Amino acid sequence: MPKPSILIVDDEKAARYGMKKILQKDNYTVYEAKDGAEALQVIKTHHSELVFLDINMPQLDGMKALETITAMKNPPLVVIVTAYGSEKIAVEAMKKGAYDYIAKPYEIDELRIVVKNAFEKLNLQEENVRLRLEIGRLEGMGKLIGQSDAMKEVFVKIEKVGTTDVTVLIEGESGSGKELVAMEIHKRSKRCNEPLIIMNCAAVPETLIESELFGHEKGAFTGATERRLGKFELADKGTIFLDEIGDMSINTQSKLLRVLQEQKFERLGGAETLAVDVRIISATHRDLEEEIEEGKFREDLYYRIKVVNIKLPPLRHKKEDIPLLANRFLEYFSKKHQKRVLSISNEAMKLLISYNWPGNVRQLRNVIESAVVLANGEILDTVELPEEIRHPENNTATLKNIDHSLSFRDAKKMLVENFERDFIKKKLDECDGNVSRAAEALDMHRQNLQQKIRELHINK
Repeated sequence: MPKPSILIVDDEKAARYGMKKILQKDNYTVYEAKDGAEALQVIKTHHSELVFLDINMPQLDGMKALETITAMKNPPLVVIVTAYGSEKIAVEAMKKGAYDYIAKPYEIDELRIVVKNAFEKLNLQEENVRLRLEIGRLEGMGKLIGQSDAMKEVFVKIEKVGTTDVTVLIEGESGSGKELVAMEIHKRSKRCNEPLIIMNCAAVPETLIESELFGHEKGAFTGATERRLGKFELADKGTIFLDEIGDMSINTQSKLLRVLQEQKFERLGGAETLAVDVRIISATHRDLEEEIEEGKFREDLYYRIKVVNIKLPPLRHKKEDIPLLANRFLEYFSKKHQKRVLSISNEAMKLLISYNWPGNVRQLRNVIESAVVLANGEILDTVELPEEIRHPENNTATLKNIDHSLSFRDAKKMLVENFERDFIKKKLDECDGNVSRAAEALDMHRQNLQQKIRELHINK
């Protein structure tokens, strides 16, 4: 891998030499230019990712050079170098597109922190570009696909909210595609060329979540050896996706509410109030209204994040989408693993459709990848499918075979749904499919039983 490259633009040779010596020691490729005009030529010849640009230079000064650099197709990040006490000029430069500034004389550690943060931002930008290219290349793998009525409703909402700036709450079980919905909304927004920063609130320890969200200053707590930018700062002008927001503590919820209301915050250990322009999309597998009743989620925050609500159906409630999804995954993984697997047998597809999919689309994706790797011919058959899918008579979720990667709430829901489905199916069989007789035998109102039959997708 080539070393990251930095361009130092300063009319003082001694200033360039000192900075170059530090950065080369840190394993960066360093270029030099004595003024703005020479800097533009160096950028054309050697595309540096980061530029340290002095303000006061002969011929083409820093401000004019900055305007030309930021207008480039793929501009580098620019850090303005000013004299001590010239912060107003630096702020003006940042309004014109500079990433940050550093004042002379600076400490070596201060320089290194600025460089580290700049390349962290660049890496995030590159990752977002890579993901967008990957999504396009997979022709559907990274996008939401479906032909069921439930998914068509989701698509309509995405199209409507994508061009707005409203907050969106996405609800759905684990593996149902909540992150993909957030990506599709961001892609359709006016912020699509800015970062989409993703944070899984359930994956970050409570002691670190505020630092992850808002950043921290050096010395803010034990182990904070340098300044760190938080997710909100990195998402400025773009979108932040807070996955599993229902797992966030009440204390952090209060601080998040302020950011939503004022678009302002402070880094941990910092006194400066930072303003950001960020769109917030949230997601959860929890029932937040139930969490509110139990005192685990703030009601005022709930209504802030839920201007628009998108509910993703679990895969077992949209089984007509399974063939479409399975074939898309088959095509992708056949190319990825260089296997010539062209289709799925009718028997294998029937088993895929009959399975209950506790892990939703993510589980289907993993099953198809495994089957493609194991396949011996051009047709994926039942022998390549996992044991629990090959034997549908054992598909009923029990405490012994329930997917333990599920949350307690989702596992409980799965067990209850399977019990209801099996119990009602057995009673309908005993009554030869007669709903009125089955309702009487179950001690249920006929309309309630019909509703359950629809919800559980029972074939009378």
